[in-house]
Amino acid sequence: MAQKIIIVGGVALGSKAACRFKRLEPRSQVTIIDQDRFVSYGGCGIPFYVSGDVSDVNDLRKTSFHMLRDEAFFRNCKDIEVLTQTRAERIDRENKKLHIRRLDGTTDVLDYDQLVLGTGSRPRCLMIPGADLPMVHTSANLNDAQAIKELVTRGQVERAVIIGGGFIGLEMAEALADMWEVDTTVVEYFDQIMPGFVGPQFARMAQRQMEKHGVRFFLDEEVKAIEGTDSVEAVVTSKRRLEADLVIIAIGATPNVELAREAGLRLGPTGAIAVDEHMRTSDPVIYSGGDCAEIRNLVTGQPGYFPLGSMANRQGRVIGTNLAGGSAEFRGAVGSFVVKTFEAALAGTGLSLERARRAGFDAVSVQVAQLDRAHFYPDKAMIHLELVVEKKSRRILGIQGFGEEGDAVVGRINMVAAMLEDRPTIDRLSNVELAYSPPFSSAMDVLNALANTAENMLDGHYQPIDADGFAEKWVNGNGNLLILDCRARQDGESFAKKYPDRWVNIPQDELRQRMAEIPTDKDLILICNTGVRSYEAQLNLREMGVTDPVSVQGGMVTLNKCGLDL
Repeated sequence: MAQKIIIVGGVALGSKAACRFKRLEPRSQVTIIDQDRFVSYGGCGIPFYVSGDVSDVNDLRKTSFHMLRDEAFFRNCKDIEVLTQTRAERIDRENKKLHIRRLDGTTDVLDYDQLVLGTGSRPRCLMIPGADLPMVHTSANLNDAQAIKELVTRGQVERAVIIGGGFIGLEMAEALADMWEVDTTVVEYFDQIMPGFVGPQFARMAQRQMEKHGVRFFLDEEVKAIEGTDSVEAVVTSKRRLEADLVIIAIGATPNVELAREAGLRLGPTGAIAVDEHMRTSDPVIYSGGDCAEIRNLVTGQPGYFPLGSMANRQGRVIGTNLAGGSAEFRGAVGSFVVKTFEAALAGTGLSLERARRAGFDAVSVQVAQLDRAHFYPDKAMIHLELVVEKKSRRILGIQGFGEEGDAVVGRINMVAAMLEDRPTIDRLSNVELAYSPPFSSAMDVLNALANTAENMLDGHYQPIDADGFAEKWVNGNGNLLILDCRARQDGESFAKKYPDRWVNIPQDELRQRMAEIPTDKDLILICNTGVRSYEAQLNLREMGVTDPVSVQGGMVTLNKCGLDL
């Protein structure tokens, strides 16, 4: 029997649900309502439109075969009615009616058999003086994108301050600094960028990568006010005053749930709309998904909030199937991400060490640095990975990565993302099968090596120290500190000469013969280029009765990436 389906919100989730449903029930009537003038666009492409990588804003609205997804497209190609610049004002659940208001002020009441809420999210606001000044923007939709792009292309922006060092903030910083050479500064309230998503060392790697391209960062600072009269003049933080003629606020998003709340639908503990695995709300004929809905975190098992366009598209297909009488499920998410930092990429999935511990796990992490391809292949780059595991169960809780070959980083992260739902332990990753050829990977892939490293640590064979721990000992350590450099002479001798009181160079393959040169009363730290030889040296020393030295995770490569200049 033909149905009347109304979908509120027409960006990612709404348009996907509508199209999927119409393929299954072509005789049914589908209406999409959106208060904006644009529907069905790639919102995650906004920074790349601002940067100029995407030249035309309509490219974000087109299909892969270059058709513009506007009202005519949906009407003629999909038999779906789209009402733009129309606001959904009230849901009458008892009578299955939706009250709407058009841009011209006229109102109407629409009947529905089933309803979908894809109302999305809104940028989190800063309640400070000057936040409503001209030249203060967010980057939440195509209207924002066009406004910012117009300002920079007209040459009206010389100095920009971005408030927030998360995904959008970093991508917008790159967009302004790269193509347009705008003097760009990022201010972050926490003491690192990407707080909660990656550990401090990986955050520093990404930050340093962006600093090389001229982006400045001020961390652990609270924005107090935005100064100006007719336009922006400066941003005032808890520590300084930053002159600016453009401010972009990128401090996260909150779900748009007012329509659902007023209709009496249940909200979850995250504040978003609660749905089951079929994406059904507390009302059996109302579905919801995307940025306004709460789903299960498949790592913690707790309610989660994941405002991602890729997730909304997949949920839209599930909803479209179920509107037509199906029983498709969306069980939840593990939380995968990647952010471009000029030539490099920062990515992750699951829980960072900080989030794992906050969630109640007895968690530890290990790091490795390894080439992303065979060491003998001429075209290769270093990849840095951190694995978060639960001690007792050895369960993998998350992974983060950084590297200059973004595809290589994302490929490894995606491999772990695909298995996290199954609660894998490190032995599975240790032996996971990956396609191998020297131009693409190593015979023992970095993922295998990462899991093996975690196993060695949990079994007590490997005692690591991370870059932060090394830095603290290096800066604050007393005269008892000794660095044992396990690299070849051409790499380590210059450091031994520079720091004769605290650095000695004994190549790992000479260690057994030169044990007498190692003082027994020193706080011993082993180091090499990536951590492999220093681990071998740790085993050698243990065999000879020296049991307390630690080995620097990721070696000199990681220290350098984190900005510790020796």
